[in-house]
Amino acid sequence: MSFFGLSTWVLVAVLGGIVLGATVAGLLVGRSLSARSDRLREPVGVLQAALVGFMGLVLAFGLSLAVGRYESRRADVVAEANAIGTTYLRAQTLAEPVRSESLALLREYTRTSVAISGVVPGTPAHERTVAASAAYQDRLWALAGQALEAAPADSAPRLYVETLNEMFDAQADRVYGLTNRVPTAILVLEVAGAAVAMAVLALHLATLGQGVPTVLIASALVTVLLVVTFDLDRSTRGLIRVPPTPLVDVGTSMTGPPAATAPGPP
Repeated sequence: MSFFGLSTWVLVAVLGGIVLGATVAGLLVGRSLSARSDRLREPVGVLQAALVGFMGLVLAFGLSLAVGRYESRRADVVAEANAIGTTYLRAQTLAEPVRSESLALLREYTRTSVAISGVVPGTPAHERTVAASAAYQDRLWALAGQALEAAPADSAPRLYVETLNEMFDAQADRVYGLTNRVPTAILVLEVAGAAVAMAVLALHLATLGQGVPTVLIASALVTVLLVVTFDLDRSTRGLIRVPPTPLVDVGTSMTGPPAATAPGPP
């Protein structure tokens, strides 16, 4: 089962249905066994304590993985924005006509980088956007080669080529980071562990004839925690997204006139 392929509200419904369904099942079984609660109280109590502890450990582990990947994706956006900004500044030191063509391409390249943040990885729209970005990269690299060929001894073209390569690498890191998600096996373990733990907890409380509202509230809280964990790993389609603000700001800074004028003839 691919949780990433589900829409946000379908994901909420699936997780809520699994956890709350297991809780209700535990309550029903517990009520049917309430007549033997004296004999079952101790073993079921030990079992539910162990399972609740296991559930807490698994949920914390899964949440830490999701948060780590989310923070890494935010850092990738900042790194790419910085690389684009540096490349744009260095492109201003190139000789014409490479200078003007490169600056125009860098503006389009930045718009494409922003668009990558709004498409879901693995979809046709994502593939088209990445392909368009790769086409801009090819054209920028070709122009950089022309700049080097025209002035092989100058430092400006060589510095530009260096940062251009870093810019390409930064986008590659970001694109691949979007597909670096928490393994499905861990997500399934989280859901299964939460469902079993809540079912046994509900069973234990039902055999005692108390705590029904409490276990339902606990199930809702566990569902919310699962949804947050899953949503952190869906940075382009969930409720918790990685904002492309640094890239948008860089693109905005390119709308004004270049800070440096074109170098004159030697």
